[in-house]
Amino acid sequence: MSEYLVDKKSVKPWKLVLCFASALILIGIDQLTKYLIVKKLPEYGQHVIIKDFFSLYHVRNTGSAFSMFADRSWGIYFLTAISLLMSIVLAYGIYKSMRHKSFFLKAALVMFFAGAWGNLIDRIRLHYVVDFLRFDFGSYTYPIFNFADICAVGATILMIILVIFRNKQIDSYLSLFELKGKKKNDQTA
Repeated sequence: MSEYLVDKKSVKPWKLVLCFASALILIGIDQLTKYLIVKKLPEYGQHVIIKDFFSLYHVRNTGSAFSMFADRSWGIYFLTAISLLMSIVLAYGIYKSMRHKSFFLKAALVMFFAGAWGNLIDRIRLHYVVDFLRFDFGSYTYPIFNFADICAVGATILMIILVIFRNKQIDSYLSLFELKGKKKNDQTA
């Protein structure tokens, strides 16, 4: 497992800066696309890109994925707290990933972080999330989403691939979070 880890002394601070700069770029793209949608389309306004398949459709989502908790007055506060907590955990995960060799692991964590922050900014600033990417499949309309959601789904796909095909890399990354005291107890048992 240690073959996927790098020595603490060889961890370069610029790599951590690069990860967070990448996250900021993704968050910037998310916020810019949402800003443009709000400026160009009224709420429930639609701009067809591919007839009967893909359009830009401005909606306000007060819930989470698939509008879960949207009809609860406390939902936005609950989701804001969860997003903030998740962002802190992900930031720590990105920091810990600096000792790991896997580019895809770092990319997934950065994308998760950007996705969480992209929607968190909306929840704090607007008390809802701006969604605008709409896909129609015949009479079925897929739940409308945004760029932050694309980041989160892309990160999920990367993590699934890593878990299926690079399980030892994931195990070695998770080993970075083990407590030193626990290792001593395991060795004496």
